[in-house]
Amino acid sequence: MTDNNFSSTAAFLWSVADLLRGDFKQSQYGRIILPFTLLRRLECVLEATKPAVLGKYEAVKSMPIEAQDKLLTHAAQLSFYNTSKMDLNRLGETDVASNLESYIQSFSPNAREIFEHFDFFNTLDKLAEADLLYKVAKRFATTDLHPNVINNYGMGLVFEELIRRFAESSNETAGEHFTPRDIVRLTTSLVFTNDDDALTQSGLVRSIYDPTAGTGGFLSSGMEYVLELNNKASLSAFGQELNPESYAICKADMLIKGQKVDNIKLGNTLSNDQLPTEKFDYMLSNPPFGVDWKKIQKQINDEHTEKGFEGRFGAGLPRVSDGSLLFLMHLVSKMRPQHEGGSRIGIILNGSPLFTGGAGSGESEIRRYILENDLLEAIVALPTDMFYNTGIATYVWVLSSHKPANRKGKVQLINAAKERAKTGGRGRSGGGEVEGNDENVFYAAMRKSLGSKRKELKEDAIETIVKTYGQFVENDFSKIFDYQEFGYRRITVERPLQLAVYPKDELRISALTTDKSWNKLNEHTQHSILTALASLKDDKYLSRDVFLNALTTELATVTPAVKLSAAQLKLIVKHLGEHDDEAEVCKTKGKVEANPDLRDNENVPLTETVDEYFAREVLPHVPDAWIDTSKTDDKDGEVGIVGYEIPFNRHFYVYEPPRALEAIDADLDAVSAEIMQLLQEVHS
Repeated sequence: MTDNNFSSTAAFLWSVADLLRGDFKQSQYGRIILPFTLLRRLECVLEATKPAVLGKYEAVKSMPIEAQDKLLTHAAQLSFYNTSKMDLNRLGETDVASNLESYIQSFSPNAREIFEHFDFFNTLDKLAEADLLYKVAKRFATTDLHPNVINNYGMGLVFEELIRRFAESSNETAGEHFTPRDIVRLTTSLVFTNDDDALTQSGLVRSIYDPTAGTGGFLSSGMEYVLELNNKASLSAFGQELNPESYAICKADMLIKGQKVDNIKLGNTLSNDQLPTEKFDYMLSNPPFGVDWKKIQKQINDEHTEKGFEGRFGAGLPRVSDGSLLFLMHLVSKMRPQHEGGSRIGIILNGSPLFTGGAGSGESEIRRYILENDLLEAIVALPTDMFYNTGIATYVWVLSSHKPANRKGKVQLINAAKERAKTGGRGRSGGGEVEGNDENVFYAAMRKSLGSKRKELKEDAIETIVKTYGQFVENDFSKIFDYQEFGYRRITVERPLQLAVYPKDELRISALTTDKSWNKLNEHTQHSILTALASLKDDKYLSRDVFLNALTTELATVTPAVKLSAAQLKLIVKHLGEHDDEAEVCKTKGKVEANPDLRDNENVPLTETVDEYFAREVLPHVPDAWIDTSKTDDKDGEVGIVGYEIPFNRHFYVYEPPRALEAIDADLDAVSAEIMQLLQEVHS
């Protein structure tokens, strides 16, 4: 089937919208057209074996459901069947709704479930109320969708086109369930491109998986990619989706393509993985951006603590406000080891997984696991405004458990988010986007925005990105790093406690006497302390020990004598003392005390030693500083806690010097002259 043929078939099917206009909203068209298309395709596919199924049904209808299903599936020679004598051409002109419902109820459970999740029976009632049901059914009945006219691949293209139209007609919520086709194409190409040679082998059998399947865009794109290389390849699709309607569309699409639809599951992937023991060759996913996982926090925490690395989340847990990295770890858990052929992943994430969380945090530990296990091949930065429901910056992560030798220990960053050239070509005044000719610009402005999607990747841009990734080269938009360059050790830098004490400062004494701990002292002790402070001979002490000795001595002379505990002495020093570089260093049992207020952290690159960095970057500025060697990394036991972050934008930052003052002055003079001219015109 040519592109023109499938486009014209899809256009004809979508033209049912002409009947619906006025009685239904534009965003509702897909909920009618998609299930009717599926229904017509299924009955066309079943037509050849329908007599055998009806004959078998008479013989087995008294058997248990499980036995019936097995025997009828065998009779249909497909993974689904229908036991009704009815079809869209034999619904009659009366009781159309009840006849259609009976017809759909006669499908095998795996097919019938799709219509149920489409809420199709409710749709039939609404069509009947609008007196449109018979007309719509007849329109689909006249469309020839038999497999000898349109094969599974061609029918898949038709259905995808209908899904696309549905997505665009309901773009206010499309981003939750649909991934734009240009993003799907790029991500799929990145994941499959290095395996092109392997994918052309005869007898190829591979699996593809999407844990956030949506309407099945990634699964369809993966199958198309492989079939274009090798039309005899067998690619089994697996997926799970939370939204019932999207699940129905995905399952329908897989059924149309001849896939085993039992591999498509409904439910929350993170809290209820319904393919727990499966491993996959290829995985593609566009999980929701920045969605919290508070509702399923207990299940996730339990798996993390009870199963560790035997489960999916052993590396760590991100903050509950963003579950993106949970989906990434879920996919990693589905990877085959290298000796079993390995796996490849393409996942779309927002910017926070690159850098959120400091050393030792859940996010950092997840990045550490991925980088130190050498799973990350590349990250591609996409332009903003690429998705239906958000304009934020997004990134495609490409992971592999069987990296080629030249990629071992390396990570490639590709910046496809380059801004449009600001000079040359046609432009709009007032600071609008300019149609520049920069060959390194990767996006084009869309003629018509779809929700928040205002840009799309150009075909040649996708080809350039994929080629740059595949050839593993560096240029002005591609850089290659050793993975250690993203790592650091967070060391704790201490400085000595040096306190000057001011026993007669009224503001400090007022702060002391309003402290809650002060009020726990009895009146005699309170009065004795204040009297002793006033009796001290010095207004300022540059030694904490000298001050405390003087205070203790004074308190010993009162009747009855007052002896303060260490906590009470600490309370007094807390309010009356402050850091002073001229003061004596405070010590306890001969050990220098650290000043918590001067405590600082330094991130030492993993490519350097801690001692060299400390000597170069810290000691020249604070010669009395030292490293707290008690704070060590849990995994390697060395000083400093290891952290990882991928500061993508920093690596592509290009300094632009400010404009010359002369140019700014010239602009101001021109504006001033224009203002004066306008004022003269007003007064004249």
